[in-house]
Amino acid sequence: MLRFTKMHGLGNDYVYINCIDQYTDELMQDISGTAKLISDRHFGIGSDGLVLILSSEIADFRMRIFNSDGSEAEMCGNAIRCVGKYVYDNGLTGKTSISIETLSGIKKLDMMVRNGRVDLVKVDMGEPILAPADIPVKSSKSRFISQPVEIDNDIYMVTCISMGNPHAVVYVDKVDAFPLEKVGPKMENHYLFPRKINTEFVQIIDRNTIKMRVWERGAGETMACGTGACAALVSSVLNGICGRNAVIKLLGGDLFVEWNEVDNNVYMTGPAVKVFDGEIDINLLICARRPIL
Repeated sequence: MLRFTKMHGLGNDYVYINCIDQYTDELMQDISGTAKLISDRHFGIGSDGLVLILSSEIADFRMRIFNSDGSEAEMCGNAIRCVGKYVYDNGLTGKTSISIETLSGIKKLDMMVRNGRVDLVKVDMGEPILAPADIPVKSSKSRFISQPVEIDNDIYMVTCISMGNPHAVVYVDKVDAFPLEKVGPKMENHYLFPRKINTEFVQIIDRNTIKMRVWERGAGETMACGTGACAALVSSVLNGICGRNAVIKLLGGDLFVEWNEVDNNVYMTGPAVKVFDGEIDINLLICARRPIL
């Protein structure tokens, strides 16, 4: 049996497996297939994806993230806050400041503890990446800021940023009424984005308040996206429509994001919540991956 924990950051939910204490070869044989089965909201546990918590030779811990379609993601702001909560609350560390290795580099976390449990986590998300080749975006420009992208004969002005994973920010008048389920997948798979893209549809409330919905590559619309919230703030500063500190209002709740002028890093603060613990029979998962004849 494989123990797991269901956790979420503002409704962006993942299944977390502690591979430090229970690493199995069976789990890793087809981790993408396992992620798809676990994430299925009808036949599995149900989540936006699967997160593995592992040991690291260069940081306190390492995490790997798999979307609900089985693809591996470089980084997730909501997931990394939950990893911080998991390792502290379960006694894997006694430190409230830790480092976590990700595919987009090492991230530093400061955890705020209440009654012996992590309540809020502040993450140093690093510097935003603006060069199109590094996001990546197919463009000859030095930055991809408020550039036209055509979808179904409609033109969207798009700003692209990487926060360790690629984001396209689109400004709309009324985000609640926007047809995200129609435009989101077409933006995700647009030819301009060779590794696909996460898209934030953003409504500016005022210079310190942003409202957004997100279409995540490999997962569809989610309740929240931490890296997307950071990208939305950076984009809004670059477009001159927001200050360097803002509350980002998502479907699942609020994040506080700051783009620091001194070190140029983006800092994100938000909650991490445990939902429940459980066990999976890994052999049943392996059988479920086999075709029925």
